[in-house]
Order: sequence, then structure tokens, then C-alpha cells
Amino acid sequence: MPTIIGVMATFDTKGQQAQYVREQLETLGSQALLVDVGVTGTPTIPGDVTREQVARAGGVPLGELLRNPSREAAQPVMAGGAIRILQDRVQAGTLHGVIGLGGLQGTAVCTEVMRALPYGLPKVMVSTVASGNTAAYVDVMDITMMFSVADIIGLNAFLRKVLANAAGAAHGMAQVEVSLPTERRGQTLIGMSNLGVLTSGALLALDLFAARGYEVIVFHAVGSGGRAMELMMRQGIIGAVFDYAMGEITDELFGGVRAGGQERLTVAGELGLPQVLCPGGAEHVGLLVSPPGSVPDKYKDHKYVFHNPVVFVPRLQAAEMVEVARDIARRLEHTRGNAVLMLPLAGTGSYAKPGGPLNDPLSDAAFFSELKARVPRTLAVVERNTHAEDPVFVREAVDRLIALIERK
Repeated sequence: MPTIIGVMATFDTKGQQAQYVREQLETLGSQALLVDVGVTGTPTIPGDVTREQVARAGGVPLGELLRNPSREAAQPVMAGGAIRILQDRVQAGTLHGVIGLGGLQGTAVCTEVMRALPYGLPKVMVSTVASGNTAAYVDVMDITMMFSVADIIGLNAFLRKVLANAAGAAHGMAQVEVSLPTERRGQTLIGMSNLGVLTSGALLALDLFAARGYEVIVFHAVGSGGRAMELMMRQGIIGAVFDYAMGEITDELFGGVRAGGQERLTVAGELGLPQVLCPGGAEHVGLLVSPPGSVPDKYKDHKYVFHNPVVFVPRLQAAEMVEVARDIARRLEHTRGNAVLMLPLAGTGSYAKPGGPLNDPLSDAAFFSELKARVPRTLAVVERNTHAEDPVFVREAVDRLIALIERK
């Protein structure tokens, strides 16, 4: 089967450029599937997937969108239609990558589609806005943002080179034969969350898993990391979880930079995946401060450190830790067996362990007591008089997860 790369754009304004990308792909040996996600204006080239087909797949006829055209009304319809069409092709094995061309609106539509496609599928977004903050476009997906430098209007020597490079990038990615199966050498692929206050424990866990033949994907639990890990669970890439870091829950509650969203910590339980959990890093919040080194009034009576000059890290007090415990328990309420919660009673990270700057045994005790009282009875709870990075604790966590995996 030939390599087929989808090319998305609004063909009333960017049809000429889409056609040029098609020609470049064909020169390289791939085929292009031209997808028109435009609404108003007249297409300058025919699409292999027309805007009428895209709108219909999105649930609204194009004519209805054109009665009172607006970007707000059109974007969810056209993105939704393109998602359905391209997802069907990916599942059928007839789409091997995708390129988007766009300015502000086109980038929003094309990347919404890309975020709905599987990890590992090549995704190249050629955009006039790719030199700015692209977090809203990329989110937690493997989208390659390529700054067009020039506006994507007309064709010239410079833009031809940019578009040819994009075609070459997508074509080259699609030739790679490395895949993302859930089983690697007969073993389940494991997801592990981590924070800087847990890194020595995470490195030991990696060695221990490797010694038993397991590969691990490590996610920096700073909001995007935890959400990416859980999306990979949903996509079937990750089959078991060592959820070692829960600072994303704390920051969601207290407005920190690592906020992981409302779904965080719910997915593995919902899917029934084997999981070992540890509330690593849950005792502190990460807050951006300005000017650097300043201490917010709210936290002047708390213990604190600076993770770096602009990330202020206050230790939560007992009542606040109880709030965190309740929220963790709420998120775990649908976890039914196949899971172990391990509590390191001597500290949930390097800041909080004995001798650490955020050590607070009274707050820890309130946290662990509330957590034990609130988590579902189907979740096994193991208490150990160690801190979270203690090698004894880490070895037991690894052994318990492997036992859950291998009892299937």
C-alpha cells in the first residue's frame, strides 16, 4: 500500500499551497489526500475530501453553515467532520500522516483534528503562529509545529522551500517502522509519573523494571505529563501504571502550575489497568511568582522553598492536606481492585522527608489519616515507615505492580 498523507487547509485561501504540498509528496513517493476544511469562499482546487463532505460528517450540511457563517459555528463542525473522516482512515490503515496549513483559524481547526488522532501518527502543522505560545494547539499530543515565517499566501521561493520541508518531514516520519504496541517483547508497557522531588526513586524504579524485562514511559507530572500519560492509557499504549507523583492534584486544588485537570487520576481505575499509586509531591504547591523570589502573603506563615527563582513552593498545612486527601479519594472512587495505594509515612518526596525543608509530620499524619478513611475499600492500602524515595519503598512498589500485571 502506498504511503498516504492527509493535507488539511482552507482551499479558498490555501488551495495553491496544498496543491504544491501534494506535488512534493508525490515526488517523494507518497500520495496526498487533500482535505478542505474551509467554509466560505470558493475553493481554488478540488479536494479529495470536499468541504461539503467534511461538514456533513460533522453533523451540519455546508449550506446550513453558510446561511449565517461564523467561525464560532463553523469550527466545531468542520473539525468534528475531519476527525471522523481521518480517524476512519487511520483505523482502516489508509492514512499514514497528516499535514496542516493555516493561520490563526486554520491552525486551530487543523490542530484540533490532530489532537484527536493517535499518538505516533506523524502530524506536521505549518503555521504562521508557531513561533508564539503553541500550548493551546499542541496540548499533550505529538504535533510538530513548523513556523512558516512568511504568511501562507501565494507561492514564492521561500514558501516553496518551507512547504517542501513540511512534505519531506511528514513523508520521512511515515516511513519509520517503529510502532507503539501495548506489548513490548511480550511485556506490558508501563507509564510512570515523576517529579524532581522523586527522581532518585524514579531512576531506581526504571532499573528495577528493566531488570524484570519491562519498559517504562516516564511522564513529568507538571500537568501536561499526567494528562498525556492518561491519554496513552485510553489509546492502549500504556497497559499498567506506577503513578508515583500526585502534585498535579494538589496544584489543581490550589492554583499551581502543575494542575492536571479534573480527569487526572481517574483513567486507570476506569479502565481497570494494574496500578500502584503513591502520593509523591502532594504536600506542596508550585506557584509562579513575580518578582522572582517574592513570597505571596497567603503563604508567609507556611514553610516554603524556591524550586527556582520564579517557582515558589509552599508546604501545605494540615487542613489543606486534608483537602488534598479528600480530592485524591474522590478521584479514586471508581477504582475497583487491581490497584495498590502505597503511603510513605516518613515523607512524600525529598522536600518532605526527615531533614527536608518541608518536613511536617503533623500535616503528613492528617493527610494519611484522611486518605485511608476516604479511599474506596476495593483499593488495597499499604503503609510503610519510609519516605517515598527510600529504595525499600521503591522496590516494594515495583514488585507489587509487576505482581498485578502478571496475575492477569
